[in-house]
Amino acid sequence: MKKIVILDTWTNNTNLGNKIICEAVDQALREVFPHDFFYRVPALEYLRAGRIKIKDADYVFLAGTNLLSSNMEKTSHWCVHPEEDFWMNKVILMGLGWWQYQSIEPNMYTRSLLNKVLNLEYCHSFRDSYTNKKMQDLGFKGLNTGCPTMWKLTEKHCSLIPKKKSNNVLLTFTEYNQNPKYDRVLFEILERNYSTIYFWPQMYFDYSYAKQICESKKFVFVDPSLEALDELLRNQDVDYVGTRLHAGIRALQHQRRSIIVPIDNRCLEMGRDFNLPFIKREEIEENLDIKINKEW
Repeated sequence: MKKIVILDTWTNNTNLGNKIICEAVDQALREVFPHDFFYRVPALEYLRAGRIKIKDADYVFLAGTNLLSSNMEKTSHWCVHPEEDFWMNKVILMGLGWWQYQSIEPNMYTRSLLNKVLNLEYCHSFRDSYTNKKMQDLGFKGLNTGCPTMWKLTEKHCSLIPKKKSNNVLLTFTEYNQNPKYDRVLFEILERNYSTIYFWPQMYFDYSYAKQICESKKFVFVDPSLEALDELLRNQDVDYVGTRLHAGIRALQHQRRSIIVPIDNRCLEMGRDFNLPFIKREEIEENLDIKINKEW
């Protein structure tokens, strides 16, 4: 019986999207290791009690998000240092992505860190081809698998997604990447096309931002939990349109039509690699209405 550690990127985090990712990672690993012990160790805080679990583990998996970059001492939220000796090249990446587009080469700190922490024997799972190339250039074996949240989006699953628009829509905005001009246009288009606009806050300040943008009797707030989101997606005739990537993927998991508005490299890269449905912000005014009403 093996000991499996999942480095959890939801614990001590404020973004419910990370919870969606960790859930998918847990599900995938339990299919591979159905009879083994699992431990969760927080990835976003420096470890004390978790160190012994890392040392004793047979396998250590990092639940993917955008923790990789060319200058990890400045940009990564992964709380890890090159001088920590308990990692012992154990960490296997599951759906990790690059922080943002970067033209600079990975610095010595990043190279030293990754070479000390990451497993050098097994293939890692990367979120997109951009990340895959970056990491292979650093000498790590890997595959472009997409995010683990997408692994159940098979051809059979996606064939059951409605081809025509629904009567209602689920909307999201992103607190740390606001664009009132485009977001108001987005809301106005949804208001013209749908009977009810549900809004789900994936992070705390999504709620207050949405209140500034959206003024309509059609507007309904959904409680900020995955349980509330899942209940809506299960029980309502609803499409998804919004800037939150993993809310959009959650909608696809529930076989709902989804149009994601990319605000960074994640959706753009996975959209290109895996045909994830998206529309760029600058194309909303001209093309969103058409995309909503077009039969898929």
